[in-house]
Amino acid sequence: MPTLDRGNAQIHWEEVGSGTAVLTTHGLTENATYWSLTGITAALAAHHRVISMDMRGHGRTRVDGAPHGFDVETLGDDLEALADHLGLGRFHLLTHATGGMVGVRYAMRPRARLASLILTDTGSATAITPGDPETRRRAMSQFAASFEGRGWDEILQRTRKHPGPFLFRLDQHPERERLWGIVERIFRLGDPDTIARFIRSFYADPDPQVEGLRRIRCPTLVLLGEHDVLFVEPSRLMAREIPRARWALLGGVGHMTAIEDPERTTHAILEFLADVEAGRA
Repeated sequence: MPTLDRGNAQIHWEEVGSGTAVLTTHGLTENATYWSLTGITAALAAHHRVISMDMRGHGRTRVDGAPHGFDVETLGDDLEALADHLGLGRFHLLTHATGGMVGVRYAMRPRARLASLILTDTGSATAITPGDPETRRRAMSQFAASFEGRGWDEILQRTRKHPGPFLFRLDQHPERERLWGIVERIFRLGDPDTIARFIRSFYADPDPQVEGLRRIRCPTLVLLGEHDVLFVEPSRLMAREIPRARWALLGGVGHMTAIEDPERTTHAILEFLADVEAGRA
């Protein structure tokens, strides 16, 4: 199992395919299997070198003690370090949700070496709840407590009863049992207590960094599920403020676009990458 050692962190990554590099990140409680279990990794690997990482606090990546680095800047540094480790000059960056927050902030850096940026179901602020700082802190603390000291059986049982804004549309899918099976396989690779620590640390900045969005110069695709209620406005803001960004709305699906509709998600990604490499984006 390949890992990149960064101080007290061992960053898990995996690679398949050949060609222009596509580096992937993922959302909260997810990992590289968000893309592979849905077949999207394999579809991309027919044309590209696909490098998928488990971000800090997730999946098979391990952080031994403080500082944990569960912040948007350190996770962006991990992207850069993995690209350095693999000798990547420029690369496409495919993201989802929390990984998209990391990706869009990374793209704002003056020397970000992105061939393109794909932002699925995400936003440029890391705070995902409204209100003043203390209200947000209490909300995140309550969310984190739903993972702390609990096993995946309990967490998944509760989540299926109350799928919330991120999973309610998946729960309405005609093949809901199969899709819940994919969700379960993805989630169980993580550690609930570590995820709780990540939640308490990461989701803190309500600033969407509009000036930073306007500085992004690589071709950008902003893709959103129609029923991804928490990210409708953040996605539209990014599509409006990132120069020449392309907007794609997937009708009928929610937050988990790669799981709920892998065919249309794959088509949108591959079409965009082909246009970028042909100079049409």
